[in-house]
Order: sequence, then structure tokens, then C-alpha cells
Amino acid sequence: MITSEVADRVYRLGHAFVNCYVVEDDGRVLVVDTGLPAMWPLLAEALRERGLRPGDVAAIVLTHAHFDHTGFAARAQARLDVPIWAHVDDFGLAEHPYRYAHENPRAFYPVRHPRALRILGAMAFAGALRVPGVRGLRPLPSGGALLVPGQPVVVPTPGHTAGHCALHLPDRDVVLSGDALVTLDPYTGVRGPQIVAGAATADSAQALESLAALAATGAGTVLPGHGDPWTRGVATAVEQAREVGAH
Repeated sequence: MITSEVADRVYRLGHAFVNCYVVEDDGRVLVVDTGLPAMWPLLAEALRERGLRPGDVAAIVLTHAHFDHTGFAARAQARLDVPIWAHVDDFGLAEHPYRYAHENPRAFYPVRHPRALRILGAMAFAGALRVPGVRGLRPLPSGGALLVPGQPVVVPTPGHTAGHCALHLPDRDVVLSGDALVTLDPYTGVRGPQIVAGAATADSAQALESLAALAATGAGTVLPGHGDPWTRGVATAVEQAREVGAH
């Protein structure tokens, strides 16, 4: 599924309950997260829909390096010869995307949350079980604007992973939250603003603390790694996520 424009020159590419985003700036493109392997051809389709070409992609930024956010990163690196940025604390995870820290045993979640079975099955069918590692990444700064299309401001939001970062586009009133705040948890099937379950989150307490950094952006729209865009303001989303807490 390729959706329409979800913010000013920001386009959502969604497939198998995973989102990545295309940010356009004067004919140049930033890709935020690289989803699952099956999403690679969908990126080309999304670009064509906007009158853009693969050669217009200038950079890729990973909010974090879980397998469902690095799915076509290695392929894009080889085919497009573009830099890929991520926080240095996630470099090891990018090389080994299945060696990730998580608080709770994963096996029990489909039993306790059967709604998640359809989501996890779709992700597996889209290549979640065969994501290659990616190396040669560039380190994101600890804050400030990144000189790539859209000039996103890096917002460190550790907890889901050690190096998780959100991206704020102040001039577009948008924060791309990655998995620091989602509106659909793939491991429970629950919708609404929340942090991701401990099946995939390294430190839920830290993830909840990092919501303050998201709220500080004051963005009107939140674009999460999973689930639909939230257009009622990041402060409201953070408030609801805090009420849900860890699970």
C-alpha cells in the first residue's frame, strides 16, 4: 500500500504493517527507514508516482536498526550508492539485525495477543526472516540538523534500541518517531499511541523517558514506524503512550 502525501512533501510507504517515509526537497529525496525486503520495489513505484527517480535519492536515515527498518538498506546501499545514517550505538545491530536486546520473551506474545498473528505473518511474508546486515553507516550527530534533504533535526530517543533517534522536520510540523512511539504495536495488535512491547524493546523505562524528547518538538503530526499517522499533536500522543505504559 502506498499512501498519499501525509505531510508537506512527506510520503508514507506502508506494507505489511511497516512504514518508511520519503521526504522530498527540491527534487532530492531522503528515505527514512528501509522497511522490509519486499518494500524495495515499492520504493521505486512511490518515486515514480511523484515524478522522481531512484537517482534522486540522496540519503537514507535509519531511526534504528531492527530488521523491519533495515530490510532493503543493504540493497539500496549497493544499487543507489547513497550514504546511510544511523546512531553509532545501533551500528552493531545493523550488521546483525536479529541480535537485538528485548526485555520480555517473544514466544509468548502471539499466544497472549492473537491479534498479532496476522501482523507478524504479513511481516514474515514480506521478508522479515531474511534481512541482510548492512555496514559502512555514517554516524548521526547527537542533535541538530542533518544536511540531507528536508534537513531533519536529530532527536535522540533511546530505549527501544540503544541508538534510537527520531527526526523532526520543524518547517513541516512533523516528527518521524520510528518506534519510539507507534500507533500500532506489531507484537500485541493494539492500536493507539504507545511504545512497543518488551518483546522488541530493550529498555521500556528508558523508552518512556524518551517520550519527553518527542513532546519537546511540539510537532502537530507524528509519523510512526508502525500504524497510521497521528495528526492531533505529539503532546497528546505522548500523553496517551504514557497512560498505556510498558507491556
